[in-house]
Amino acid sequence: MYYYKFKVSFDEVEDFERNIEILSSDNFESFHQILYESIGLKGHELAAFSICDTKWNKKQEVTLIDMLDDRETEMPSYEEEEEFSTSSNIPKFIMKDAVLKDFITDPHQYITYEYDFINPKVFYIELLKTVQAKEEEVFPRCTLSKGILPADSENLKPIQSEDDFLNDFLEELDEDDLDDGFSEDDQLWNDSQTEFDSL
Repeated sequence: MYYYKFKVSFDEVEDFERNIEILSSDNFESFHQILYESIGLKGHELAAFSICDTKWNKKQEVTLIDMLDDRETEMPSYEEEEEFSTSSNIPKFIMKDAVLKDFITDPHQYITYEYDFINPKVFYIELLKTVQAKEEEVFPRCTLSKGILPADSENLKPIQSEDDFLNDFLEELDEDDLDDGFSEDDQLWNDSQTEFDSL
């Protein structure tokens, strides 16, 4: 019995890394679950793995649920020379039915894991090594955890109150701007107020 050791990275966080160890006979649904837990993802959004070549080109896709449309529709035809196509020829599989060892074809297999298709987070996974498992070992497991995902709220600028906005505006003005802001009319008004007060 063998297990795979994977390194997981996330481009948006520089020091982010997870090491995941999982049996070769396990399925992608278990892989998804250990990633979900160890990364600290929130909610229960859709997710998919893509089996890639060494240039991260997708070759196969493994989705959490069956995302194929069962309705019979006539697919548009395209010439072989046509550069653009709306159809995808990438073979698709379902996580619970897809066993890891059936998809690992390279000793340093590249895989992407995409979570939440509306606000996607894409993780890059590389197979580090294949190891003989011991009977007492428990899988799947996370053996290294570095870095955390930024909270969604950290990406939003807090709404300013009217006082904060006014203070920020005044701080941006230098003294010359403030001096220029008072015209001769303003000086006349001040003089007239002084004269009025003396009456």
